[in-house]
Amino acid sequence: MPFDLQPTLKGRLVSLRPMHSDDFDAVYEAAADPLIWEQHPEPLRYRREVFQKFLDGAMESGGAFVVIDLESSKVIGSSRFYNYSAERQEVAIGYTFLAREYWGRGYNREMKTLMIEHAFRFVERVFFEVGANNRRSQKALQNIGATLCGTANLAALDGALNPHLVFEIKRP
Repeated sequence: MPFDLQPTLKGRLVSLRPMHSDDFDAVYEAAADPLIWEQHPEPLRYRREVFQKFLDGAMESGGAFVVIDLESSKVIGSSRFYNYSAERQEVAIGYTFLAREYWGRGYNREMKTLMIEHAFRFVERVFFEVGANNRRSQKALQNIGATLCGTANLAALDGALNPHLVFEIKRP
């Protein structure tokens, strides 16, 4: 069975559904806070024109989700599957953000758990690439059981290489 990169996933706090091009305004509203991006390798992503490039990449990836708060039905963020390899039995989860009012309240954990459980139906390993200075995301990954397994230099939208840490979770 091929990996379904954009299922609809539902938990207790959030649902994830495939992202569509007409989601831009709602997703951008959740992302327009500069403090979300302050530790990120692309700290200007809160700017509309920079975020448009991010959303274009999300749509091209074929694995992007809109994250919805089930209580309010409000779009609160985004995440995606990318770099799927059937050969290596792995997929990455990333490009994740949540509006700040949802930090530290279990939303990220539930979102990642839903995605990881779905991925483990198809792969043996899920990995995450996090900016070397993004301590917040590194800690969040460690809190869900991801372990540091390497480093990578990844290209930003402007072509500059940014150091990243690679974390992984292997299927039990």
